[in-house]
Amino acid sequence: MRKWIPLAAALLASTAQAETLTYAAALQLAERTAPTLQASALQAEAARAAEQAAGQLPDPKLAFGIENFPVSGPNAGRWGAAEMTMARIGVMQEVPNSGRRRAAAATARAETQMALADTDLQRRRLRVAVALAWIDLAYAERRLAALDQLVDGLKGLWEGQSAGVESGSARPAAGLEPTRLKAEFANRRSELVAEVAKARAELTRWTGDPSPTTAGAPPHLEIEPATLRSQVTDHPALAVLAASTNRAEAEVAGARAAKRPDWGFEVMYGRRDPMFGDMVSAGVTVSLPLFASRRQDPLIAARTAQASRARVLEEEMRRELAASLEADLAAHVAHHEQWLRAKEILVPTAEQKAHLEVASYGAARADYADLVETFTSLADAKLDALDREAMVARDGARILLTYGSDNP
Repeated sequence: MRKWIPLAAALLASTAQAETLTYAAALQLAERTAPTLQASALQAEAARAAEQAAGQLPDPKLAFGIENFPVSGPNAGRWGAAEMTMARIGVMQEVPNSGRRRAAAATARAETQMALADTDLQRRRLRVAVALAWIDLAYAERRLAALDQLVDGLKGLWEGQSAGVESGSARPAAGLEPTRLKAEFANRRSELVAEVAKARAELTRWTGDPSPTTAGAPPHLEIEPATLRSQVTDHPALAVLAASTNRAEAEVAGARAAKRPDWGFEVMYGRRDPMFGDMVSAGVTVSLPLFASRRQDPLIAARTAQASRARVLEEEMRRELAASLEADLAAHVAHHEQWLRAKEILVPTAEQKAHLEVASYGAARADYADLVETFTSLADAKLDALDREAMVARDGARILLTYGSDNP
């Protein structure tokens, strides 16, 4: 049997790679360093801080000045000559009605809920993006290794063909075939190298690792449709819209509270000439919402419409998530079945065919072209199986991290 046959047979074995970043480690690193998540957390912190001030009374106002100072007549310019001339100082306090204050506090609470839910949503999206980037890099590296293994296995075949041309057992034109095949495989390798670089850049984006390399086995996550269907109602996108509905309803309450009067009070102390004595004044102000049909009622109608819109959007998101889950589950089933057929039928069949063609070639019952076609088909089958396995892994990570409430 020809000397290249043991080298070609190496294509049928698997390879191992040395890597440094596991799937779980990538998720943890991204959560610690991703700017998007840090920005969302700061937004939630700001909302919690602002909530403490919501619904409080406005700051009091300090008022001071001079009253009834004469500027004409016999007492013009003389302090203390007129009985009503005095320096005054006082405090004023506006008191919005309790409905306004409760609505303001409820609006701030809803803002905090929205910020916290958005942080959860950003975390979930981040984990999905990191998981897919890690899986893409892991399988790109595996596809590149598989192709390199194929090329190593074919080196003996190419050398044997060149030797055949030199000995006269093969046509001279056949000596060009190895050159053509090398160029084709070099093109395919260039594409895979680019895929590795692209996947690595995406993983760097999320983890901050300047040159990540995957480690460990890719995740094969179990999908339980019934559990996911029950957990989809906990999706943070729904929580964001629910908080938005709460905010809109609080704004409706605030608009309705504007139809009730606000009030305020002031206390003044007047300092006069000692011969007249000092004075104290006190008063109350009350707002009069007399034109509600032109001012408050239109605002109430606007806020009510916005609240109705928020409830409709919440329902739309609920339906969208349910439909997306069902579509993703159906696609995952199809991808899993295709992967199993590739792994259990197509690759073993291609390997068996390669073994048989090697034996036939050794017995002079197959020619060079048959071997090239056979091993090329084997490479295609292995690369296709890796593509389908990657698709299944992507499906599992995306579905569980998107719809699962525990967000594994």
